[in-house]
Amino acid sequence: MPHLELDNVSASYGALRVLDGISLSVERGETLGLIGPSGSGKSTVLRILTGLLKPKAGVVRIAGKPVNLGNAAEVRALRDRAAIVFQQYNLFQNLTVLENVMIAPTKIRGRKPADVRPEALSMLEKVGLADKLQSYPDQLSGGQQQRVAIARSLCLKPDILLLDEVTAALDPELVSEVLDTIRELAQEGLTMLIVSHEMGFIREISARVAFMADGKVIEMGSPAEIFDNPQMDRTNYFVSKILRH
Repeated sequence: MPHLELDNVSASYGALRVLDGISLSVERGETLGLIGPSGSGKSTVLRILTGLLKPKAGVVRIAGKPVNLGNAAEVRALRDRAAIVFQQYNLFQNLTVLENVMIAPTKIRGRKPADVRPEALSMLEKVGLADKLQSYPDQLSGGQQQRVAIARSLCLKPDILLLDEVTAALDPELVSEVLDTIRELAQEGLTMLIVSHEMGFIREISARVAFMADGKVIEMGSPAEIFDNPQMDRTNYFVSKILRH
């Protein structure tokens, strides 16, 4: 049974249809990479999976159970299970690194700070920032801020981690430190759905890759199948363009 499943899901922004009946699944402990041109609907998939956008049609299932994205209680339950890290770090500039990581479990989940603190410390150690607890965001590099954002999501203890172009806003020399963190999470068996233009990284870390275009999943397969031997003309065109540079 898939850990996460989208079944014939469609979504629109006003009159603009951005997802056109897509179906995909992620197994427990699997990393699925989503690739495709800008505007193909990749980030929209993640917005649906965090309840930020209600689909027009189709079903989202977690561990085989349908999620009613029109029901506030079920959306909250979904957000308890799936955490997202965006391209922008969205850290509170007036809070320290440790306070940024602790704020969601304490303020949103209502947990006691004394219970959350050791978990936050553990997450910051995991992402290599144990020495930055009392630093403020403007004292950190972009890569360090993005790792704080990852630690903040992990402190919510998600079953599924969604990563939306988490290296896109970083200088090239800072990308590797964030990718190293994600690589470690994959090795630990966290279920992840990753949207990225870092094709080398997607190829390395993903168990499977889904290529999207025009709001549809055009092709899905192993990294070798998608990057070396795509079966669909649209996939082949995309891959040939991105691997040429």
